[in-house]
Amino acid sequence: MALLVYDMQIGIKSQVKEGDAIVGKIRQILEVARAARLRIFFTRHMSLPIELMGAFQFRMAMTWQRVDDPEKVVPWFLRDAPGFAIVPELQPLASEAIFDKLAMSAFEGTPLAFALRDCGITAVAVAGIAMEVGIEPTVRHAADLGFVPVVITDASGAGRQEAAKRSLDSLAFAGDAWFADTGTFCSLVRGHD
Repeated sequence: MALLVYDMQIGIKSQVKEGDAIVGKIRQILEVARAARLRIFFTRHMSLPIELMGAFQFRMAMTWQRVDDPEKVVPWFLRDAPGFAIVPELQPLASEAIFDKLAMSAFEGTPLAFALRDCGITAVAVAGIAMEVGIEPTVRHAADLGFVPVVITDASGAGRQEAAKRSLDSLAFAGDAWFADTGTFCSLVRGHD
């Protein structure tokens, strides 16, 4: 199993009211995962400069920024912008990878699937922000690629709780993901009941 820490960036954490609690849960998970020598991957959502944005980037930015004109779009997650960085409390180690992405699925346009397969990984635990925006598509994509996705539910934040609940319900209905809370996940990784 590997651990995927999804989009725990300064600019994303600040958009969810439970951001500090999610950081605390992921810190616990990282401590246990590192002690168990799990492979750990991080993602960062990235914006392109206006000059490189296409239809998807503009449409998504307009929706999130609640503007009706592409001329009003401001790229939020440019590579060197302060909001692009992973929160200081969760800084990756040199032995951990960071994959930048434009899409919602952590697998689309990144070498994540290749890296997992190359290491013989068959399951990937996912925690981060946001369930209803990127974690759900990542979990579905993981299952489609033949990985067993494990959603760490209380370590996965959301911008809208009702949307996150719908995402979790939909994933549970599909039946190809497992679910655990932080305590259960950490206990199992440590090898305890």
